[in-house]
Amino acid sequence: MSHQHRADDALANPVIPGFHPDPSVCRVGDDYYLACSSFEYFPGVPLFHSRDLVHWTQIGNVLDRPSQLRLPVGVPSSGGIYAPTLRHHDGRFWLIVTKVSEGGGNLLVTATDPAGPWSDPLPLPDVPGIDPDLAWDEDGACWCTFAGVGQIRIDPYTGETYGPPRRLWSGGPGAKAPEAPHLYRIGDHWYLLIAEGGTERGHGVSIARGSAPTGPFEPCPANPILTHRGTDHPVQNTGHADLVQAPDGSWWMLLLGVRPGGGTPGWHVLGRETFLAPVTWVDGWPVVGEVELHLPTPPWPLAPHRAEAPRDDFDLGELRPSWISLRDRPAEHCTTEERSGWLTLRARGGSLDEPDVVFVGRRQQHLACRARALVDPAEGRGGLAVRLDEQHYYEIEASATEVRVLARVGPLRTLLAERPVSALPLVLGIAVGAPPAPHDARTGPDVVSLGVEEPDGTFTVLATLDGRYLSTEVAGGFTGRVIGMYAAEGTLHFDWFEYEPQAP
Repeated sequence: MSHQHRADDALANPVIPGFHPDPSVCRVGDDYYLACSSFEYFPGVPLFHSRDLVHWTQIGNVLDRPSQLRLPVGVPSSGGIYAPTLRHHDGRFWLIVTKVSEGGGNLLVTATDPAGPWSDPLPLPDVPGIDPDLAWDEDGACWCTFAGVGQIRIDPYTGETYGPPRRLWSGGPGAKAPEAPHLYRIGDHWYLLIAEGGTERGHGVSIARGSAPTGPFEPCPANPILTHRGTDHPVQNTGHADLVQAPDGSWWMLLLGVRPGGGTPGWHVLGRETFLAPVTWVDGWPVVGEVELHLPTPPWPLAPHRAEAPRDDFDLGELRPSWISLRDRPAEHCTTEERSGWLTLRARGGSLDEPDVVFVGRRQQHLACRARALVDPAEGRGGLAVRLDEQHYYEIEASATEVRVLARVGPLRTLLAERPVSALPLVLGIAVGAPPAPHDARTGPDVVSLGVEEPDGTFTVLATLDGRYLSTEVAGGFTGRVIGMYAAEGTLHFDWFEYEPQAP
């Protein structure tokens, strides 16, 4: 994954920045593995590895081939693959997840190596709901708990279920959307951890415990054990958490949160990100420490970490695992083999409005950043885009004769600037930075500039746009910004793509 670190932010929260929501974590020996939601993007369910819970490297995607994941053209943005649970049991990795689309439902995949390959999905037609969890008791029985909060016993090898689903717990009084359950045996108790309050500003984490995996469960008297609702904390929407114990015996929580920016009411643009918080135990209940933006040095040594290079020259036989596409990625429309050292995209739709557009992007992971690409549009039309969904994106598009900047916000699609092309290939760029009046209550979270790099290396801005229109608070949904390359017509070749964080 492209998690660049400067010397002053090597211990920064979020530990996996950008659109990486709904984290689920497990530890095997000294190694930690973490999976996230992916929604309408392919490949699905990014998978990360860490030795210190702070620095994470993407080692693959769980659903990385068509036999595992087919998202029809009709799957809307924020549909597709929802929150996974990742566990290790009996020498094998298990991942259970929900596909929210026609022919979807809950699915189970396994692997002996978390980097893959993972098995083709086992359908679980009798497991209802979303956010499924897996836990095994002392007798080897496997319990699947799901949003609601309900539970059913399953055979994870066949998908067979035993008995009807039963309700376990409704969460705190008056709290909406009890979801994201995780069940653990810790000491003498079974603990049931859930999210509630909705994944917006009211989000929180609550917990209950009982003597058996089936309950009954008594709620923690200090619930919610984590929430930032009603506060001015820079991290909001905290919830959808998972617990893990380190080799030294300490406990930690991985959770999602957002970083709103701008004036009132605040807009978050990177999506829901993965944060880390310490956990201590008092009277048999977990107490969650502060979700700090600058993490303290952990009690164990930091593992060596090598960040992904900012530039991808497309000189490998396949794309890095951090690259994602919309719903699918057929080889006839996306390949690094047609022109050696170049990424070739072949269009099948006319614009980013269309659900079958050919798009290859990476998550925006920094509040300020710059993306550039060298493109040869002699045979087609396309370029760079920063996207939230089909109705919210900015793009800079090149053909053999002209460059133009377009913006789509809701029902409005507007041409903002155009200029002739003097020579091919050319470098297109997108820069994201601070707004010009950050203390105005009406100011958006950032500005997005789109332009062309001149032969002398200077960047000519063709248009600068308010970033709030590419935020979840405007567009809705569950995703975050993705920056990448697309083909609108014909064939385009990209020699390289570069993404670099900038000073805020």
